Amino acid sequence: MSKNFALIGAAGFIAPRHMQAIKDTNNRLVAAFDPFDSVGILDRYFNDVDFFTEFERFDRHLELLRRKDESRKIDYVSVCSPNYLHDAHIRFALRTGAHPICEKPLVINPWNLDGLVELERETGIKIYNVLQLRLHPAIIDLKEEIEYKKVEKKHDIDLTYITSRGKWYFYSWKGQLEKSGGVATNVGIHFFDMLIWIFGAVKCSEVYYADTKKMSGFIELENAKIRWFLSLDKNDLPDQAIKEGKPTYRSITIDNKEVEFSGGFTDLHTIVYQDILNGGGYGIEDARPSIELVYQIRNDKPKGMKNNCVHPFLNKK
Repeated sequence: MSKNFALIGAAGFIAPRHMQAIKDTNNRLVAAFDPFDSVGILDRYFNDVDFFTEFERFDRHLELLRRKDESRKIDYVSVCSPNYLHDAHIRFALRTGAHPICEKPLVINPWNLDGLVELERETGIKIYNVLQLRLHPAIIDLKEEIEYKKVEKKHDIDLTYITSRGKWYFYSWKGQLEKSGGVATNVGIHFFDMLIWIFGAVKCSEVYYADTKKMSGFIELENAKIRWFLSLDKNDLPDQAIKEGKPTYRSITIDNKEVEFSGGFTDLHTIVYQDILNGGGYGIEDARPSIELVYQIRNDKPKGMKNNCVHPFLNKK
């Protein structure tokens, strides 16, 4: 039986992946909200969506559906809004009696998770977080390989992610620390969650460099030591990426061996939705470790260069 979805943040970058996932799983997008009305993308997936630019009218509409139209009552709310609004929009979904499916980070500050745990318990409604890298076939294979080998020595990992962003980024909410959580939270949490999932709990973390465009540091997990470098600055791209005209460079090496997972990203949201609809899905406690880590990183005072724990890309700078 198909389910009814509402979507918050329809004009955003990530929203089309959720629209595609709703369509691919043979469900219906009934209503959508965004304060910006550049949402013609909706027609690519659904042509009968009730759209609102005023949250109060969106709220009223979903409430009327809940009370008066059982066939269109909302079962799930896809939360694609700016990071700092996730907590409020998850709470809104719970009030309407719908399961939230929220983009990362679930919340910016760890203590907000505790309030959501209480609401989840009170309402009996499950809160889901999109942790799509956990469902990437190459990452699943890697996790199984690491668990099978069980070496005594901790794995040495270099995480490098450079994704070029223009001036617009820093004028938007994404460039504001209090709204996005900064570089580690906004673009790094995907990888931190994945690495914690594979290599175990965080033992310690240090930050060596941090500004609005890039961050770098060191994390020790139960089974890995990680040097990481995250950047939004095109000047950090390696020569090969520049020659190939690629605005993004993504690399994870484990014990000097490159992990190849550059492909297979396009349909991961559909797999996430299928998993949730089949009774699976990742929730609050799954999201907690990476949210606690990026909060610690965001509030850590950079220590500068420090022996061989410094990422090679930071040494170049």
